Amino acid sequence: MSKLQASEYQKVHKLHPPVPLLLPRKATKDVEIAGFTVPKGAQVFVNVWAIGRDESTWDNPHTFIPERFLRSNVDFKGQNFELIPFGAGRRICPGFPLAIRMLYLMLGSLINSFDWKLEDENMDMEEKFGITIMKAQPLRAVPVAI
Repeated sequence: MSKLQASEYQKVHKLHPPVPLLLPRKATKDVEIAGFTVPKGAQVFVNVWAIGRDESTWDNPHTFIPERFLRSNVDFKGQNFELIPFGAGRRICPGFPLAIRMLYLMLGSLINSFDWKLEDENMDMEEKFGITIMKAQPLRAVPVAI
């Protein structure tokens, strides 16, 4: 996967991760994070939605700037904790390798097979929170046969 392809994938997950919280973890020892002590045995939830909007990590975190990843060493494969859409470590998503391979094949096939237009020109990027994050108003793209 090229650096540009990786950056395209990262930008979507940074602003709009599919789930706001990763699977819960259990602290194996007492640890101090940002001045707070997390005791051994405590259940910990990682908020990837908040990480993607952290102003101390990202310049203009609420703005769609895909170019930010072109000069960045941040990778989505679980080694950089600024961006972990598939999780990290032993609990990384088991479907990760398949998702990376299939994403470009499926998306490329759809783009090459159709012209696309928006059903409604007013695109609303607001989110509706739950177990997963969804758009408040669904995006409706209409395929037009070539």
